[in-house]
Amino acid sequence: MIKTTQMSSRGRFLASLICMLLAAPAFAADKPSASPDTPSPFVTESRVSATIEFGLPALAASLERDIPRRLATIDERVNCVHRRVFVFRVNANCDIWGYVERTGGVSLYGRGDHVIGAVTIRGVVSGQGANRFTSRIHGEAEAAATVEAEAKPQLRRDWSLDLNLSDSLHWNEPPVLHVLGRDIALERYVEPRVRTQLATIRGRAQAAARSLDLRGKAEAAWREAFTPIQISDDPKAWVQITPQTAAFAGVWATGKVLAGSLEFSAHVETVVGGAPSPATPTPLPPLGDEVHAPGTFDVIIPVHIGYDVLRAKIMETIGAAPKSDLSLRDVQIYPSSGKLVVGLRIAKSSEADPGAGDWIYLSGAPEVDSGSSTIKLPDLAALGKDVGPLLGNDQLLEQLRRQVSVSYLATYQKWLDAANQKLKRTLKNGFRMDGHLAAARLDKILLLSDGVVLALHANGELKILYGL
Repeated sequence: MIKTTQMSSRGRFLASLICMLLAAPAFAADKPSASPDTPSPFVTESRVSATIEFGLPALAASLERDIPRRLATIDERVNCVHRRVFVFRVNANCDIWGYVERTGGVSLYGRGDHVIGAVTIRGVVSGQGANRFTSRIHGEAEAAATVEAEAKPQLRRDWSLDLNLSDSLHWNEPPVLHVLGRDIALERYVEPRVRTQLATIRGRAQAAARSLDLRGKAEAAWREAFTPIQISDDPKAWVQITPQTAAFAGVWATGKVLAGSLEFSAHVETVVGGAPSPATPTPLPPLGDEVHAPGTFDVIIPVHIGYDVLRAKIMETIGAAPKSDLSLRDVQIYPSSGKLVVGLRIAKSSEADPGAGDWIYLSGAPEVDSGSSTIKLPDLAALGKDVGPLLGNDQLLEQLRRQVSVSYLATYQKWLDAANQKLKRTLKNGFRMDGHLAAARLDKILLLSDGVVLALHANGELKILYGL
C-alpha cells in the first residue's frame, strides 16, 4: 500500500509539472485571428505655389525698343521781350525751337511690391527774335532731367496684369532762355510734349504687361500640376496632385525679377508601386481671392517596418535574458483588431526536436516615439493567463515592453532625401519645379499583413516656376 501511495504522488507531481509546462495549448485555442487593417490611400490636402517670374532687364529692353530716342520737338513763338529800352518800349516775339532726347537706356528694378523705372533725358532749345528788328535777339539753353516711373503691379480677376504706373519728371536744372537780361522759363513749353510722350510710353508698358500672358502661363502651370511626380526609386513611389482651386498670392519685385504667384489647393496622394495614371486636367478655375499667408506643401510619406524586423528584436531581447530550463524556439507577429499579436513558441531547453514547444500569445498596440524616431510595444500583455512562469522569468515581459524598440529614422530619412532630389527638376515649356520637404509628424499607423506602416505627414514647399 505504501508503494502504491508513493507512485501515485509521483504521478500527480509529473502531471502537475506537465500541466505547467504545457499550459500553452490552452493559449493555442485562444489564438487571436489575423485581421490586418484595410490599406487606405495616403491622401492629404495641400497647396502648391505656382510662381511666374520675369527678368526685369528683359522687360526693360522690350520697353526701350518702344521708346523713341527723340521724345519731343519744340517749335514755338513766344513773347520773349516786353521792356523799355532807352526811350522805347520793346515788345518782341521770339521763335523757340529745340528737342528733347533720351540719353540713356531704361533701367528697371524691384523694391518690395513696386517696380521702379528710370531714364535720363536732355533738352536743347534756342530762341531768336521773330522779325528783322529783333533778329539779333537770341539765346540758347540746355538742361538734363530724370524721368522716374513707379508701378505697383496687380493681377486682376480676369488674369490681366495692371501696372498702375505713375511717373515724375525731375530737371537737374530747368531750361531757361536768357534774352536781353530776361530769363524765360521753358518748362511750360517743353514739359507738355514730354508728358504726352510719357503717356504713350505708359500705354506701351501696359501693352507689354498684357503681352506677358499670365493667364496662358497659369493654365500651363495648372496642367503641369496634374502630372504624377516620382519621389522615390526604392521603393517606387509617386505623388499625384489633383488641383482644385486657384487663388492669387501676389505680385512682387525683388532686385531684377518681377514675379506673380498663384496658389493651387489640391488633393495630394502618395502611391507606392507602379506609376499612377495621370489625372485628367480640369479647366483653370476663376481666380480666387488674394492669399495673404503662404501655404505649405503637404504629402504623406509611408514608412514600412516589416514584422521580421520586430521579430528579430524580440528574439534578441529574449535571447539576452538569463538562461533557464525553457527556451524560445520561434516567434510569430501578425495584426489583429488594431493590435499586434506576438506568438512565442516555448520549449524545454532539453528538447532536441526543433519542432517542440507550445505557443503562448501576447498582444499590444504599437506606439511611435517621434523624439527618438522609434516604434515600441509599451503595453504588451499576455492573452488569457500570466505567462511569467512559462517564460521562466517574471521580469521578461517587462523587458519586452521596455526594450523592444525599432528605429525608423534611416528609412524616413531615405524617403525624405529621395523626395527632395526628385522635387527639383526641369519641366517642359520653360517651367521648372522646386520643392523641399523639411519636417514630418505622425498621421496614422496601419497594421497591414506584411508589416507596420507609419503614415508620416511631411510638409515643406513646392513651387512650379516659369521665367528663371
